Amino acid sequence: MKKLRLIAALVLVAGYAQAQYGAADSAVIVRPFKIFDNLYYVGNSFVSAYLLRTDKGLVLIDALYGKDTAYTPAAARQLGFRDKDIRYILCTHGHYDHCEGAGFVQRMTGARIGMTAPDWDMAEGKIKAPYTSVNNKLTRDRVIRDGDSLQMGNTTIYFFETPGHTPGVLSMRFPVRDGNKTYTAFMFGGVGLNFDGVERTEMYLRSVDRIQKMAGIEVNISNHPGPGKIFERARQLANRKPGDPHPFVDAAAFQSWLNELKQGAEQKLAEEKKKAGSPH
Repeated sequence: MKKLRLIAALVLVAGYAQAQYGAADSAVIVRPFKIFDNLYYVGNSFVSAYLLRTDKGLVLIDALYGKDTAYTPAAARQLGFRDKDIRYILCTHGHYDHCEGAGFVQRMTGARIGMTAPDWDMAEGKIKAPYTSVNNKLTRDRVIRDGDSLQMGNTTIYFFETPGHTPGVLSMRFPVRDGNKTYTAFMFGGVGLNFDGVERTEMYLRSVDRIQKMAGIEVNISNHPGPGKIFERARQLANRKPGDPHPFVDAAAFQSWLNELKQGAEQKLAEEKKKAGSPH
């Protein structure tokens, strides 16, 4: 049985070379796959979505968009779960590619939706912002604040508001399990520098600095597949031999990535200050 599962995994990842990180409108579906015993990838080739399994149901992290709106519950069924097993939908921020599908999944499953207040405003169209959609059709549900947590049976998700990419980016820390080992995973909920202004860039830098100071993060669960090398690591996972380390457990790579984000943001800050005519 283990050999059959490995063969299936190798067939699965054979298509990853085709799943590049291009534009949102050219994204292709990626067959769902298990990353840890309690974490599954259910996104497409452009944007990530995950199912976190607890003994009290599933937590869906981000919900896709457009033609792929219905995919996350379909992926859950492919993995052997039921629609009603999805109890919570957590949106990392209010851009359409992360939250447009949340309303659909909520209506299908009865799940609650959680997002920060500033990004609820974006998702509901109360403030004008790029990368939002009139197709969200979201009803404001749980408003998540910095320092909140969600207890789902044997799993606690800790929330952090890390603004910059949007005014209310939601980041989170949670446990992932591999056999008898438990690791600390982190999702930085918005890392792109596709915004304008000195103030927002300074907010972004403060968020990166805050995350850098968090101790014990071992796994980077990125909300786009590229930054966390999700597909590359999945290929390694499919070829993992007994006794090999889990390829997603890489604390040093996480810190190195944060350093890259910081360098990019510092360069952007200098450019934004120049545009604004600020001497400092």
